[in-house]
Amino acid sequence: MTTVGVVTGAGRGMGRECARRLVSSVDRLVLADVDEATVTAATEELSDSGAADVEPYVLDVTDEVGLARLATRVEELGTLRAVAHVAGISPTMADWRRVFTVDLVATARLAEALRPLATTGTAWVCFASMAPVIGGLEVDDATAAVLDDPLAEHFLDRIRETFGPMVEQPGVAYSLAKLGVKRFVQQEAVRLGPLGGRICSISPGLIDTPQGRQEAAVNPRMAAWAEQTPLRRFGRAEEVAAVAAFALSEQAGFLSGIDLLVDGGVCAAVRGPAVGR
Repeated sequence: MTTVGVVTGAGRGMGRECARRLVSSVDRLVLADVDEATVTAATEELSDSGAADVEPYVLDVTDEVGLARLATRVEELGTLRAVAHVAGISPTMADWRRVFTVDLVATARLAEALRPLATTGTAWVCFASMAPVIGGLEVDDATAAVLDDPLAEHFLDRIRETFGPMVEQPGVAYSLAKLGVKRFVQQEAVRLGPLGGRICSISPGLIDTPQGRQEAAVNPRMAAWAEQTPLRRFGRAEEVAAVAAFALSEQAGFLSGIDLLVDGGVCAAVRGPAVGR
């Protein structure tokens, strides 16, 4: 059996580190990214490792035709073993509609495309964020019902109607979309289980990546959170990738439907109970 792995957002940052971890865990590894230059460079780097056969796949994760072609290619290569869906954008990168479309809607569409390939031993991780946790984001039942159906017609209009005009702030949209990813993973765990598959979400905290630094430059709260992080530092992309690699491994065979918060303890410090003396 030829095993196949897929990493989205594989051109840089946490996606590239996840790819570096997975290259020795599967026979064929597909690296998907919207940026052809970075995904080609990542492919060349990992191909020199002598482990899996690695190939690039230029993909905008919001492109349904591209997702269908990706599924076809994976099926041609072998048996789907691992998916690390890392691709996403942050608040400084787009308006609220684009944030929802890339971070939540595309996650559901990728799952829809690849779900028919799931079998015993297939494992997924989808990247969420600490944002809804540290922000204490809560939604009412009406908003939750809309959030749980991201492929519904007029989803964006419906989420604005139920949550209100604040959703047009990219930071709010980002937190809400990432909450949606975590909820989607819970649903998907129920769908994949009977097929023998598993899925978890991973919520990175303050991670030293190009995208993370871009956000920190314009969001003063991030500097405050960095000071409150018990480990007194930003995380590294390879540390998040190590958690993803474990969640995708056979050692995590009974792990599914949960979120793994990789934040150095900052959410515990900011949102948790007061520390006793």
